[in-house]
Amino acid sequence: MQTEQIRNGDMTLHVVSDGQGPLILCVHGWPELAYSWRHQISYFAARGYRVAALDVRGYGGSSKPDDVSAYTLKNLAGDVAAVARQLDPEPAILFGHDWGAPIAYHAALLYPQQFRAVAGLSVPYLPGGDTSALDLWQALYPDRFFYQLYIEQEGRAEAEVSADVATALRKIYFALSGNAPVDEWLKQKPKDAGLLDELVDPHPFPDWMSDADLDVYVTAFEAGGFRGPFNRYRAQRLDTAELSALRGQAIEQPACFIGGELDAVRHFVTDADLYADPGSGCSDFRGSRLIPEVGHWVQQEAAQATNQALAEFLQTL
Repeated sequence: MQTEQIRNGDMTLHVVSDGQGPLILCVHGWPELAYSWRHQISYFAARGYRVAALDVRGYGGSSKPDDVSAYTLKNLAGDVAAVARQLDPEPAILFGHDWGAPIAYHAALLYPQQFRAVAGLSVPYLPGGDTSALDLWQALYPDRFFYQLYIEQEGRAEAEVSADVATALRKIYFALSGNAPVDEWLKQKPKDAGLLDELVDPHPFPDWMSDADLDVYVTAFEAGGFRGPFNRYRAQRLDTAELSALRGQAIEQPACFIGGELDAVRHFVTDADLYADPGSGCSDFRGSRLIPEVGHWVQQEAAQATNQALAEFLQTL
């Protein structure tokens, strides 16, 4: 596997890649790394693609600016476009998971000539509205804990998770996985609770993530910290104004959605299923796949099924 540092203005982006052929660029979410795509890189590189994954700014080997404004979707989509442009002059295919999905969607919206298809994992495309998602969460969770509202206060979440990075990551990964009780991540907690309060620290961890895999993440976050990753949540209030020109705009490129049947993201909005119509904001939607008995970390928890779903999408292009 090749590693390289790609510049986008004053940002340096750490990129790994393997294979030869049309470019697939993978964008990870919170709290992950390019390493989260290891199963997809090897699988599609062996099938005639060049597959690359970047550490999103704030993570791993990439630049970690301090300001919240550096983490808007517009800035992150610009990083993705810069990487794709420097790796291959031809239009690329995007895979995005968790926050990587909205980043990939907005890269496709902002740079339509540079990206020819987009697969979103775990977070469907929802066109932006007139208010921030944080305002929605405040309305839906006025008297109970919701992690994005907790993260919004600078420094609090950083201090909590940095106290013991290994334990924090085990709890977060487990709570959002298909191995935990359904919607463990959304369990009822007081509004002033901590992010990790009442979350299980599993021993042993489910076998979809080995001790060696976990060590990769622990090492990266112990070195790089969590301010950049948490700043993405805080920047949501800036996205509303910065992306006003895209309000209500559909994704024109071929698109698909893949999610875990047990993902708590489905139930972020009370009494609704956010996975019920994942193609509603796409003009050329090629279908969705819900993978049974799997939670949020779909491309790691069920690598084979996710790869098959992605391969079927690629065959439609």
